[in-house]
Amino acid sequence: MPILWLRVALCFYGVGLAYSLLALTRRSELLNRVGLPAMLLGMVFQFVSLTETVLLSGHLTTAWVDNSESLLALLSMAFLLAVYLLYRTSSLGIVVFPIVFLLTFVAATGSQPALFVTPVIKKGWLIAHIAMIFTGYAALFLSFGASLLYLVQERRLKSKNSGLLSRLPALETIDEIGYRALLLGFPFMTLGLVAGTVVAQSTYGHLDFLDPKIALSVLMWAVYLVMLYTRWSSGWRGRRAALLATLAFAVAIVAWLANYFSGMHRFVSS
Repeated sequence: MPILWLRVALCFYGVGLAYSLLALTRRSELLNRVGLPAMLLGMVFQFVSLTETVLLSGHLTTAWVDNSESLLALLSMAFLLAVYLLYRTSSLGIVVFPIVFLLTFVAATGSQPALFVTPVIKKGWLIAHIAMIFTGYAALFLSFGASLLYLVQERRLKSKNSGLLSRLPALETIDEIGYRALLLGFPFMTLGLVAGTVVAQSTYGHLDFLDPKIALSVLMWAVYLVMLYTRWSSGWRGRRAALLATLAFAVAIVAWLANYFSGMHRFVSS
């Protein structure tokens, strides 16, 4: 049944994806009446799927790892919903929704990957590692979405084009969303890496910084830190901050894919 609820969620996310695209170019109460409920129902069914997986497996850690894409999609949707409630804009959905839809599609079709671990792992630390790292990833996705919209809106304003994407928020609002997502995500990413270090030490007795997953995770954290530093010390905002957020997102994607090639931290067929 968990896969059924996940596929139902995928259908609702498909409706939400269409809504996020149309809402930027049209003013329609019908879109508001259909789009937002679709987003919420998708989240509900995805949460039900994850919860049922936990109940069936009897292990929270295993369930989270086996449904990593689904969990990341749900967290990303939670951040997107928070932005909507705070700023009353669905514009970030044009970037976040395709990512969420793709993650949910991967989780709903085919076998789920499992994280290769040994029995000596302290489950509490692994749960903390997964929860915080995934929250950091979700916040980074949101920051990337805001940065991409900033570049699009800046270009649109310079060209004085009032057509497509005419309903994007003001540049200041987009920049603020990206910055707040960054401030929220960095502590979670940092604590997640600390918890991951404890897991690696308890499992293997050492930390191999030449491992692709570990090296790329540290690089992602470093880019995260540079983004905050340039904001605080150099006052980087707007276009430069948006370009740096885009770089951080690219590193995050590569770091995620490294799960399939890492020796200490890898995905295998379940």
